[in-house]
Amino acid sequence: MRIAVNTRFLLHGKLEGIGWFTHEILRRMVEQHPEHEFVFFFDRPFHADFIFGKNVTPVVLQPPARHPVLFLIWFEWSVRRALKKYKADIFISTDGMLCLGTKVPTLLVIHDLAFVHYPKHLPFKFRFFLNYFTPKYAKRADHIVTVSTFSKTDLVQQYSLSEQKIDVVFNGAHKAYQVLSFEERQQIKEKYAMGCEYFVFAGALHPRKNVENLLKAFAVFKARQQSNMKILIVGRFAWNADAIQQEMKQNRFKEDIIHYDYMQVDELSKVIGAAYALTFVSLFEGFGIPVLEALQCSVPVIASDRTSIPEVAGDAALYANPEDVQEIANVMMQLYKDEHLHTVLSERCLTQASKFNWDLSAEKMFSIIQHMLIAR
Repeated sequence: MRIAVNTRFLLHGKLEGIGWFTHEILRRMVEQHPEHEFVFFFDRPFHADFIFGKNVTPVVLQPPARHPVLFLIWFEWSVRRALKKYKADIFISTDGMLCLGTKVPTLLVIHDLAFVHYPKHLPFKFRFFLNYFTPKYAKRADHIVTVSTFSKTDLVQQYSLSEQKIDVVFNGAHKAYQVLSFEERQQIKEKYAMGCEYFVFAGALHPRKNVENLLKAFAVFKARQQSNMKILIVGRFAWNADAIQQEMKQNRFKEDIIHYDYMQVDELSKVIGAAYALTFVSLFEGFGIPVLEALQCSVPVIASDRTSIPEVAGDAALYANPEDVQEIANVMMQLYKDEHLHTVLSERCLTQASKFNWDLSAEKMFSIIQHMLIAR
């Protein structure tokens, strides 16, 4: 079998949600199925780390697809021709887009429909493109994978799709996310947080992540508690991040807000693993990988009470309305003042985390591919 894959989100040193899903699933499928050929379609020069085995043929297709017009050119011209040239038996696209003009069976991964629910959080050109083409892509796909039960229900409702057309393949967490010893935690706190306990947020900084409200809630928490608690914000500034930057500068407790840019997994896993709690009050998530990463470190979570996040965090989190600053602050206070509650939540983390596993997800993904070809 020759499996062609859209791998344009495999960006060395810059892997985020879609990139990690692509990386972890493909690495396992390539290694576990040397009897099959894989053709990886990149849209720019690739790193050798992403060629997971001798059964992978990397292909760079022009142009680099980072604009709606270039999306169309890349998928409808470059990918369509490459699928024919390499005689692909199936095409997997992990970023919610596909080639409408090919007859090759296509497995499409749609992580979430955030652009439907929060359209103003995206620039107009991307919003228009996604709203126009995603329904077409969903209908054209021979089968769809998404990353949570919440996202599956959302897809069915938004696009009137059959439930049988969609399978859920959960994300996992990198093996680097592990429980740290007391000594390791102390070293990390000294290095990154002036030796203090800290809350942590990890993710790209844009409006949907709700970091502005998180920082406002942190200020309320600090004013009430008067502790030396810090908050670490780890992530790159993405689109429409001006309000977040402004809040960082104007926050009453700005000296206790520590921002770090994108971290590689070996570093980030330690920073999350040493945190008092992960604070993740995003407005909308298809899954929420940082939540699972924290659970795998036995770090409890202060989480948004909506979309997929309760599905991932389970009973190892405290929940708040992400649009209510006072409620977020109250939950931060509750966890900080109640050491027994903190211990109980920490003890629940690994049990909840065990429900999500990259190995099982890769097996399920390959099983879906096999069933698609049999049905074909």
